[in-house]
Amino acid sequence: MKKADRTEKGKTKTNKTTGTAAEKIDFTNPAYYTNRELSWVEFDSRVLGEAADVTNPLFERLKFLSIVSSNLDEFVMVRMGSLSDMIHAGVTKTDIAGMTPKQQLSAVSEEVHRLVAEQYRILNTELLPALEQERLHLVGPAEKLSDADQKFCHEYFESNVYPVLTPMAVDSSRPFPLIRNRSLNIGALVSKKDGHAELEFATVQVPDVLPRIVELPTRERGQRRVILLETLVRQHMDQLFLNYDIVCASPYRITRNGDMTIDEDETEDLLKEIEKQIKMRQRGEAIRLEVDATMDKRLLKFLKKELDIHEAEIYRIDGPLDLTVCMKIYALEGYERLKQAKYTPQMVPELPDGCDIFAQIRKGDILMHHPYQSFQPVVDFIRQAAQDPDVLAIKQTLYRVSGNSPIIAALAIAAENGKQVTVLVELKARFDEEHNIVWARMLEKAGCHVIYGLMGLKTHSKITLVVRREEDGIRRYVHLGTGNYNDSTAKLYTDLGLLTCSEAIGEDATAVFNMLSGYSEPKLWNRLILAPLWMKERFLYLIRREQQYALEGHKAEIKAKMNSLCDQDIIAALYEASAAGVQIDLVVRGICCLQVGIPGVSENIRVRSIVGTFLEHSRIFYFRNDENPEVFCGSADWMTRNLDRRVEIIFPIEDEKLKAEVMHVLELELEDNRKASELQPCGREYVKVRRGRKAVLSQDIFCREAIAKAKAAAKPLPQESRTFTPQTSSGR
Repeated sequence: MKKADRTEKGKTKTNKTTGTAAEKIDFTNPAYYTNRELSWVEFDSRVLGEAADVTNPLFERLKFLSIVSSNLDEFVMVRMGSLSDMIHAGVTKTDIAGMTPKQQLSAVSEEVHRLVAEQYRILNTELLPALEQERLHLVGPAEKLSDADQKFCHEYFESNVYPVLTPMAVDSSRPFPLIRNRSLNIGALVSKKDGHAELEFATVQVPDVLPRIVELPTRERGQRRVILLETLVRQHMDQLFLNYDIVCASPYRITRNGDMTIDEDETEDLLKEIEKQIKMRQRGEAIRLEVDATMDKRLLKFLKKELDIHEAEIYRIDGPLDLTVCMKIYALEGYERLKQAKYTPQMVPELPDGCDIFAQIRKGDILMHHPYQSFQPVVDFIRQAAQDPDVLAIKQTLYRVSGNSPIIAALAIAAENGKQVTVLVELKARFDEEHNIVWARMLEKAGCHVIYGLMGLKTHSKITLVVRREEDGIRRYVHLGTGNYNDSTAKLYTDLGLLTCSEAIGEDATAVFNMLSGYSEPKLWNRLILAPLWMKERFLYLIRREQQYALEGHKAEIKAKMNSLCDQDIIAALYEASAAGVQIDLVVRGICCLQVGIPGVSENIRVRSIVGTFLEHSRIFYFRNDENPEVFCGSADWMTRNLDRRVEIIFPIEDEKLKAEVMHVLELELEDNRKASELQPCGREYVKVRRGRKAVLSQDIFCREAIAKAKAAAKPLPQESRTFTPQTSSGR
């Protein structure tokens, strides 16, 4: 069978029956792609959909509303900030969807405005009334308080808030102050009490070191009532500017460009340069101004001028600014019945508490599915290695870790115990840079050899290597994962991890760390697939292999799960495979630049996204391979940054039993008909799946399965019954 010829710009569609070229299709046609930023906004719309979903417990809906706000903050700082930088630099190059940076920013801004408006519609028309029905009332800024409440608020302000505040006036001797990125502020126009009519600007930052919600001690009509800190500050502005009359006062919040650009070739000390860039985030260009919808026009005009903000960058908000405050409400005690029942991660059957982890791994590879199964075995793996006298070395990559990381503590103990400890701490992990600098210095102080990543690349791979001396020689134990070594997020993110002492993978793991620490790329690799070396080429080969099977009349399938899909080369290869007859099913949580249902291009591709209690984070890749299926997991999405600009690892699942378990994860998520949404043909709209009488909620099923496995493993093995027969003189 003759393979399809390839052109520089497009691919030749080949007739599956005759193998002859039928027509030329340009699989890189921008019309076949969705802009990644618009796709991201669509993902956040799906998250917001969970806030609107009345089948979710009320407080969970508040949590999703908060998540949307947090997501938007990062999106504005990084993605919209990056587009703004490109526009300033005069960049006119189009993206894979054929849009210039200016076109992208305009389209994205419009969509974000729409998303924010929907956020506050849900808050004001659905969630706040629902809270009222539960006798929980959020006091509004214009609401009149009783004398008792006013007395409490005044005393609380005087005792707790006033000493922390720093009121700032702007006049000829005092310039406009630095307004911190994402800080909540109260702006005011004031006039002197001496009769001088000229209006002056004054501002005060609402302190983020104090609780944002304050509960009032008195109850009206049996209601529990809370007031926001900014409302308290606003009510007491006259006490901050004693010689002035407050003409108007209103909350505002700015977001600054947080996209960090570092020229590593010109940087002698990466750690110091990143510390400097972190400080610069507070002084970056203001690219979003959120204001109360009722703000006085004169006050808004002043802010707009001083911050050099354009009209499209102003968000007039009908409600509290920064809805991450919803998580503060979520944290209130006494409302457990309005929340999702807490799930406790279950034990991994192969790794019971107190076991010899190394002995268990020697019995066979161990697969862990977090957060359904506990992350504790991963922590114990490092802890046991730190204390084991036979362990010679521990090597690990760290991208994001928790605030009080037990893994960091174990690595420090290992170094103090005289083991060779090498840790790659990725300083360029966005918004965790400062955090990681602290950990890097602590590890260095403990005696660990710390590497700050590779020049020009982020190290995003999740790998730990333990080298142990045993009776039959040196043995290498390896942990590979799809998620970070973060014991906190491991309770919220769905990830897969593999513990193995495979000799082939152990050799590859050693090669990985030698490459990271010594810049030496080995000539041969056994099992691990690395980016940016050849991961993209390997994926393209696997996709095209399925395409060839389809052309030859064999059944061909690709199933994959990831966070994002936006690499043009991968998408074009998927389009070509689909055109050849390959059945492709994708679970893509967030960004998806691929379009489904394009005639002759993507009719055999289906894409779904799952937004549930846990954040879908694992990456799984399945290729049918003519009835000899290959299954891979790893740290990389099908994004250009992962494949070309990061150190990533994809690892094979070779044990047949574990391969079946991984495929079960993929298959069940493809059957989910409660939390899954499907991408609609020729666009970026998703529609919630509601097919079948039987509800399939994959995350709930994984929880139940993990509980059942743990219970089965905890049962004592049945004792074999034995009968003792006394020997008689005749019995021999």
